[in-house]
Amino acid sequence: MPTIHYREITYSGLNEAEVIDEQCTFDLTHFAQVSGQSPEWILQLIEYDILSTSGQPQQYRFSGTDVIRARRAYRLQRDFDASLSAVSVMLDLIDEVHQLRRQIRSNQA
Repeated sequence: MPTIHYREITYSGLNEAEVIDEQCTFDLTHFAQVSGQSPEWILQLIEYDILSTSGQPQQYRFSGTDVIRARRAYRLQRDFDASLSAVSVMLDLIDEVHQLRRQIRSNQA
């Protein structure tokens, strides 16, 4: 059964909803469009290990969770005027915090 994430974000009185199907895959061009960025920027994310994929650019396949990660990378870069190296570290730390919170919740249950 596919997992679909729904997230609603409210800020400055504006609501933004995001629905991502983890089972959906995209090629580089379509992924860039869905992410709202250029293919060149997506290739930079791969170069900095923010996104992981294998093969040649024509063969790259991205998932719905990659869309979430790319959008998060863009927001971090924009909001903090951060380099992609810094964004990579920030994302790793965010992932670590989420993992630790999941462990704490499972230990409490």
